[in-house]
Amino acid sequence: MKLALIGYGNVGRAFGRLIERKRASFPFRIVGIHTLRHGTAIDPGGLAPEPVFGPPAASVDEFLDRTGAEVMIEVTPLNPATGEPAISHIRAAFARSMHVITANKGPIAHAYHNLRDEAAQAGVQFCFESTVMDGAPVFNLVNFALPGVEINGFTGVLNSTSKIVVEAMREGCSMEEGIERARQMGIAETDPSFDIDGWDSAAKTAALANVLLDARTTPQQVETKGIGRLTTARVCELAAEGKTVRLVSRAKRTPSGVRLRVRAEMLDETDLLASAHGTSNLLLFHTDLMGTVGTVSLDPTVEQTAYGLFSDLVNVARTV
Repeated sequence: MKLALIGYGNVGRAFGRLIERKRASFPFRIVGIHTLRHGTAIDPGGLAPEPVFGPPAASVDEFLDRTGAEVMIEVTPLNPATGEPAISHIRAAFARSMHVITANKGPIAHAYHNLRDEAAQAGVQFCFESTVMDGAPVFNLVNFALPGVEINGFTGVLNSTSKIVVEAMREGCSMEEGIERARQMGIAETDPSFDIDGWDSAAKTAALANVLLDARTTPQQVETKGIGRLTTARVCELAAEGKTVRLVSRAKRTPSGVRLRVRAEMLDETDLLASAHGTSNLLLFHTDLMGTVGTVSLDPTVEQTAYGLFSDLVNVARTV
């Protein structure tokens, strides 16, 4: 299958390396990459993981037309306010009968139901396993391993940067130093305030709620309070008391609708939610038939996010 990528940051490059590594078993080819920063690269024979970029295509539409790809991989940065321009990129691919795989949670948080319906009308697949917990199974777990189960809510620790920052502050570092540590690890959002103020978590919460709880919500409708006011002194005081802080996402079905919240919560260090350290993430599903079950991702990197894209790609290839 021929692939066209929009965006080529840390995740895109890790995906390119993975495609190259698995080429013998999975004959996928990246035939086009389009970025605002580096320009555009197109080669029908397949691009190397570090391609030579030329001038940017005049538009995403022109880029997609030139590639002739069957699958579009959308890995542009998050815009938690609107989900654009990623939503428009996805619609441009649907208009060309291209399958779409994205690691960008913005479209799922803002326009999931419309995009799902548009994909069905176009007769293509729309996949997004990497949007919430890197490559760990979340949506596929529910879809394929929990038949007949109703998700009544969820609880998760889903933002890595905020954990890195809190752990740096426990060592006596400033919040800014903690953000820089996360940036050097390649995990901070392009705008790290999205992590600190809770917008990344709110987008993930809205995305989960839209897909699993039919919430039809947006990040702006998630009650959100980040860690921006947290001080190093306060974090160290809590550490001395055997406590820590985690940015916790919560969702619950109620008679009046789905309630959604992201909040910096003070937790005992023995709390299960506090056990997610560094880049590790944890998500618990509260169900009608299975009680509470969940998934954990231990110390993932961009390679695991790339694998989530790859797993979606393999599933698409199996259906065509």
